[in-house]
Amino acid sequence: MKNLGKVLVAAVAVSFAATAAADERASPVLVELFTSQGCSSCPPADRYASELARRDDVLVLSFHVNYWDYIGWKDPFATERTTARQHAYARAMGQRHVYTPQMVIGGTLHEVGSDVAAIERAVAEVAAGQVVRPRIHMAVVGGETLRIEIGAGNYDSIADVLLVRYDFEHRTEVPRGENAGHSLVNTNVVRHIRKIGSWSGPAARVDLDWSDITATGNDRCAVIVQVTGTGMVLAVTELVMAPPAD
Repeated sequence: MKNLGKVLVAAVAVSFAATAAADERASPVLVELFTSQGCSSCPPADRYASELARRDDVLVLSFHVNYWDYIGWKDPFATERTTARQHAYARAMGQRHVYTPQMVIGGTLHEVGSDVAAIERAVAEVAAGQVVRPRIHMAVVGGETLRIEIGAGNYDSIADVLLVRYDFEHRTEVPRGENAGHSLVNTNVVRHIRKIGSWSGPAARVDLDWSDITATGNDRCAVIVQVTGTGMVLAVTELVMAPPAD
């Protein structure tokens, strides 16, 4: 399904347009859906995530968790790292347990992933409350380097700079488990997440090997600036590396 050549060509063509777009609007609100293909209550949240992802004022990322793998179907997109991110949020927000489907909005609020009204309210609340919004520029330089520039902002603490690689869409026929017999569609499926630097107010720059970013053939990548300790998301932007397949 993935074609690395198409990814590379598309990346160079759209990277500077993506950077310009990031300049022209405020940072979108990050909405993280924690979901599982082994969870019977998750498909409605997955469908809502697909709708929400069409909006320009939010960036939706789907993190698949692995703690439901034992009930008949092993989610092919679940990893220890994506699951650990949800557990980190639970500790930060004082939750007694993790659950699916869960949407975390702006790193500070969480709601049941299928509760549309509650999530819409949370998105509006986070958008209205954003104070520190450093600009993030991403561009491919010389076809070899992904350059990430984070503008200066009125901030005197430490934030993590995270790189996320993800796929626009996956369709999966599930033969076993709670969703047996269903064809599931997952949007913006996270495949890798890692810390690539820190930001503390002054302008900062991170250069990454572009071939490392494209090596796994993912469709998109995003940079998240987030208060250390899985806290408030200060800014986020994405880079589309390949157009959705027809």
